[in-house]
Amino acid sequence: MKAKKSKTDQNALAQNRKARFNYDISDTFEAGISLTGTEIKSVRAGQITIGDGFVTFHDGRALLTNVHIAPYENGNQFNVDPLRTRQLLLHRRQIQSLQQTALEKGVSIVPLKVYLKHGFAKVLIGIGRGKRQFDKRQDLKKRDQERELQRRFKN
Repeated sequence: MKAKKSKTDQNALAQNRKARFNYDISDTFEAGISLTGTEIKSVRAGQITIGDGFVTFHDGRALLTNVHIAPYENGNQFNVDPLRTRQLLLHRRQIQSLQQTALEKGVSIVPLKVYLKHGFAKVLIGIGRGKRQFDKRQDLKKRDQERELQRRFKN
């Protein structure tokens, strides 16, 4: 029997599958993204890549860095740089707590998925601690064992 997908999984415009493999995600936050008009049109069309993205902090603001949003094809002069740094919309206390955890060694804040909620683009960001090669191999072995069990129960 397949696991039920949550509503945000069904509406996900972009997912960072490598993040859960490379990082041990401890906590997640939902944040809005400050986008221009042509950017939101591209996001709604699914023209966004978050695989290399990460969150930085500057002047008390959370910034989404290295996320590629393709230029809107009918945007003309209103298109902006596809790799520009975009501001994340979070509460001040959330930004401060995220900034404190990001100062720890080996901790990164990465985007996990982008989806639409009530017409607004939202990004699910996670606090990740980098996994070692040994942990990654264990995860692969565990996933293979679960697949094998599913195959046996299916037959």
